[in-house]
Amino acid sequence: MRRLNIIGCGRVGRTLARLWHERGVFEIQDLMDHTPAHAAAAARFAGAGRAVSELAATRPADLWMLTPRDAAIASCCEALARGGSLQAGSIVFHCSGATASGELAPVRDRGAFVASTHPLKSFAEPEQAAASFAGTWCGVEGDDAALAVLRPAWEAIGARLFAVDPAFKTVYHAGSVVASNYLTALMEVGIRCFARAGLPRETAMQVMEPLARTALDQVFRLGTVRALTGPVARGDYAVVARQIAAISEWDETVGEIYRRLGEVALELSREQGSATPGALERLEEVLKGTWK
Repeated sequence: MRRLNIIGCGRVGRTLARLWHERGVFEIQDLMDHTPAHAAAAARFAGAGRAVSELAATRPADLWMLTPRDAAIASCCEALARGGSLQAGSIVFHCSGATASGELAPVRDRGAFVASTHPLKSFAEPEQAAASFAGTWCGVEGDDAALAVLRPAWEAIGARLFAVDPAFKTVYHAGSVVASNYLTALMEVGIRCFARAGLPRETAMQVMEPLARTALDQVFRLGTVRALTGPVARGDYAVVARQIAAISEWDETVGEIYRRLGEVALELSREQGSATPGALERLEEVLKGTWK
């Protein structure tokens, strides 16, 4: 069984350590974190591994997983490259969605194979994350020799893999941010609009829930083009113009969000073909601020 060392014992590191240990995929060897309590907690959670607080205390391993915060990946990698535990032919990988495997060049220069494997999942609660991990999508890229080992390891714990172009890794990660974190922010914008009209937040949430759930269901069932409804889909440029004016007078930032999202919705409406060409032309003028 291949030995795995983990540097950075936060929620992601300890969750994956447990999963790989329980499925018998890797031998969890050394769990390293500069905060000893984190390393010890990771070993307890995983049910395997030796907690250490210094890189010098780690033993050679077949694989090294780097799961510190994103900003520390480069320094972690450099320290590993300088240390005495890394062996030529080892696999070094990180789990960041925003950072490409090229960030691991220092260990590659020392003869290691590198990769990035990014599970699109919240690890806020490791216990729940481990229990529900099966079916999680995971973006992968890196050296073929590294992925030949990592692909079956991820699949053994239920991951569903897809390839990512490392040249656009940051843009890929932005997509997951928009679909998750910014969706939450967009819901907040909706709540504020309802609140401006006199609805308490609790009522606004109740009013929005069926709208939001139906919209998401239709997006994943029909696709974005067919799922689009509302004034832009209908070509109702007069309604859109009034809304932009009213929202911008109240809050310019929210007005700009409405306008920019309207431009994307206009592209979908053109593909949908429900609105007339004349209405779409006027909608474009409205959204650009040139309609009179």
